[in-house]
Amino acid sequence: MLTAAAEPMGDVALLWRSATLLGLGSDAAAAAQQEGLIDLRAHVRFRHPLVRSAIYRSASATDRLAVHNALASAIDAVLEPDRHAWHRGQATLWPDESVADQLEQSAVRAEARGGIAAAAAFLERAAELTPDPRRRGRRTLAAARAKFESGALDAATALLALAAGCPMDDLGRAMVARLQAQIVFVLNRGASAPAPLLAAADLLAPLDVETARDTYLEALGATIYAGRLHGPVGSREVAVAARTALSAGTDLRPTDLLLDGLATRFTDGYVAGVAPLRQALDAFAGADENVVLRWFWLPWLVAGDLWDDRKWHDLASQAVRLCRESGALSLLPLALGYRAVVHLHSGEFAAASALMEEGNAISTATGGAAVNYPPMLLAAWRGVAPLEFADRFRADVEDTTERGEARWIGGMGYVSAILHNALGRYDVALSAARKACEFDDLGLYGFAQVELVEAAWRSGAQEEAAAALRQVRERTAAAGTNWALGVQAWSRALLSDDPEALYREAIERLEQTRITVHLGRARLLYGEWLRRDARRKDARVQLQAAHDLFTQIGAEAYAERARREVLAAGGSARSRTEHSRLLTSQESQIARLARDGLSNPEIGAELYISRHTVDWHLRKIYLKLDITSRKQLGHLPLSRLESA
Repeated sequence: MLTAAAEPMGDVALLWRSATLLGLGSDAAAAAQQEGLIDLRAHVRFRHPLVRSAIYRSASATDRLAVHNALASAIDAVLEPDRHAWHRGQATLWPDESVADQLEQSAVRAEARGGIAAAAAFLERAAELTPDPRRRGRRTLAAARAKFESGALDAATALLALAAGCPMDDLGRAMVARLQAQIVFVLNRGASAPAPLLAAADLLAPLDVETARDTYLEALGATIYAGRLHGPVGSREVAVAARTALSAGTDLRPTDLLLDGLATRFTDGYVAGVAPLRQALDAFAGADENVVLRWFWLPWLVAGDLWDDRKWHDLASQAVRLCRESGALSLLPLALGYRAVVHLHSGEFAAASALMEEGNAISTATGGAAVNYPPMLLAAWRGVAPLEFADRFRADVEDTTERGEARWIGGMGYVSAILHNALGRYDVALSAARKACEFDDLGLYGFAQVELVEAAWRSGAQEEAAAALRQVRERTAAAGTNWALGVQAWSRALLSDDPEALYREAIERLEQTRITVHLGRARLLYGEWLRRDARRKDARVQLQAAHDLFTQIGAEAYAERARREVLAAGGSARSRTEHSRLLTSQESQIARLARDGLSNPEIGAELYISRHTVDWHLRKIYLKLDITSRKQLGHLPLSRLESA
């Protein structure tokens, strides 16, 4: 039983080879099998994982060593070097460099396969068996980094403390300082992270230019999250320092381009930063997957800041896939939050909600900072009652404020402006948008300015609306995407004496993007203007389209605003019950793939969503189509699977 518990792969043949080496006969498992504790047919299976754990932990150290030694001897070291190295490592009592080196090589292979947690385990044992103190420090630091990347933050902190106690050169000490600062950032994403990251970058600058530049980039990212409460180290201070750490070569990495682009943006302004940041996004689009996995959290924010919905979508989708494949639990909640925001803007609220729940569960399990912003944004677009909104997110606001993650002060102002603009409470929306626009939060400020234009215009603050519009025009013109120019067109239309061409431009441009919620806004605003211009028939076309879209996706406050306008224009709004039976665009995709015979995991891989999210959507699809199984999908005409 102990031999079976020590080998997690469940290889029955290996178990019996090892048992023979231990002198165990063919009847050694009979009693355990008779009691139902273990099954030794196709694979080794324990009745419950706790049985395996209890057997292994209750064994004596001498017996565990003997079992691992037998397993190592029974495994072909050439065909299965990593399993052999693991058991050899567990069978070794004293420091042994040859065993430690073998474990380190296994860690390299595990990391190349995307097995970060396995790499961390190999490295931790390699460090324990390393006789040379300096080499032990290097391996312990590597193990701490792997634990950090796998989401085991407590274990990473403990290993880092051990590494700091080993003799190290200046570069080693700088790397320890860097990892300490990175853990601080993951734990709170607040105002306490920028200063230690900047200090680590300064230590690294004369020792390792590439790592120093990466650390300056991390420090810039930390200031973006710290926002207006950054303390003495803000984005401009880091940008100025980063400009002194010039790249060592002419072949710039994606991270070099991103650092230079952000440094330009924070020192010379938004417009100056557009071209270099666009170049950086292009570089990340073709970058090695390991680079994307490590850095996606920053270029995704940049893509939103540049109103680039295609790269916004692609980066978030790729990030979720890579985090899942590699087991990077420290990064997965953020990737899920980013992907949820993309779903949300596409009008796929259910998919967004499922990803948020998954991310929160992982954050709770790993102890990392919760990703609070996406649920706030979803609630705003759904149009929850203001008092319910305040009650629901009071604890989240307190959490982010306590941690110093002041970016979400701007985020809360922005989402509040969305909600209150939808409800027609324009004076409240104006106050919220002003709060958001007090600080240039990357990826938020431009969005908030758009809300400020409408709130100020409808509140009678014409000069303030015009000033906000100038900001919107400057940034969206520099960005130049259909998303950017679409929201610019509707913002200009609000203040224009002859807005029809602008409204039409907004709709035409936004129809070419994934930003469904903004397309609905443009149609609603156009319809409202048409009705006030006494063109009731034309108004009904736009208002009904806006109402149908908002009702379908579940944006209830905007749907209600559109419904009132439809009625005022002499039309009749379709009921929510009728809409509830129409498939969303994502449900239509999933239904078609399921009809074609793809399994839930295969559909998830195709659409970059989890199997659980596919399950969630299929249950809703069956309910809407009045069926109960995948088999029945094949008997439905394709027209039934069209999205609304």
